[in-house]
Amino acid sequence: MEKYLIVIGKSEHNYGAYSPDVPGCIATGQTVEETIARMKEALEFHLNGMAEDGDPLPEPRGLRFYLNQSEPIAQPDDLLTQVEVRLPEAV
Repeated sequence: MEKYLIVIGKSEHNYGAYSPDVPGCIATGQTVEETIARMKEALEFHLNGMAEDGDPLPEPRGLRFYLNQSEPIAQPDDLLTQVEVRLPEAV
């Protein structure tokens, strides 16, 4: 299992989440908790697809890495958290 950083933002009607370590993988939900659960599922699905395609899996870089970057990964009102993701067995 690995922990991936996720960014959760509030929109007008729901929440959206993404992981800066896994571009293109997103999830939405009506609550923060639902969004986190859906993001965990989306990450596992996305990473399994990458493994099946023979693509290398992105390593989680963690919050410290992103704090040292010149471009911010989140807006001031966004929430940051980590989700523990089960990696494909073939990794």
